[in-house]
Amino acid sequence: MTIRSYAVLFVLVICASCANKKDILYLQDAKLNAPGDILYNSPTIQPNDILKITVGSLDPELSIIYNRNSSGLQQSIALMQLEGYLVNTDYIIDFPILGKISTLNLTTVQLADSIKNKLISGGHLNDPDVSVRLINAKITILGEVNSPGTYNFTEQNITVMQALGYAGDLTINGKRDDILITREIDGVRKVAHINLTSSEFMKSPYYFVKPNDLIIVNPNDPRVKSSGFVGNVGTLATVISLVLSLTILITTR
Repeated sequence: MTIRSYAVLFVLVICASCANKKDILYLQDAKLNAPGDILYNSPTIQPNDILKITVGSLDPELSIIYNRNSSGLQQSIALMQLEGYLVNTDYIIDFPILGKISTLNLTTVQLADSIKNKLISGGHLNDPDVSVRLINAKITILGEVNSPGTYNFTEQNITVMQALGYAGDLTINGKRDDILITREIDGVRKVAHINLTSSEFMKSPYYFVKPNDLIIVNPNDPRVKSSGFVGNVGTLATVISLVLSLTILITTR
């Protein structure tokens, strides 16, 4: 191989190592598609969810029997989970006085309304205040992110972008136009692919994550190729540069 051939190959390798901003930048069409109404979609309660249910009334002595944290002191998430109501595989919780209550197809707000109505209709409390919160919501983020792992959250709604922020954002090698999300709802597993370089995904049901979502960031093509025998493009460029330098030294002697 001549010196010119080495030089051409070296230039081609350097060009191949240059990233295209279309593969890196998020929401590239945000000015066109981002404006619009946000459609909040509260998740329905699922088996193995742990719920914190708080009942209040004008007479605290009457409502205290419905609250497991009767001390009124602030508790850690771990302690609240131990004292919370675990939803069984039949979507049932066992609530004081009222007995077994179905959570099937209900959000936390709807369950709170259901419990409130049962307390009033059963003559247990007058005008009670009931709140229900999911306290073991979590998501798992794997692949080309800076901090893969499982993350807990207490917000009612968080977006995919916020979830990826928990994991320290994508690495430069993350494939931004093909994020894989698996979701299990009512015993059915769904799989979706979203493109973070376009704002179109903001209109999809996967803009907001749901508890127990699995988010996978696959590696881009350069990252996949770098795992081979030759190694990454930088290493290959170094080898070619070294060979080119040696060739020049030998031929000029």
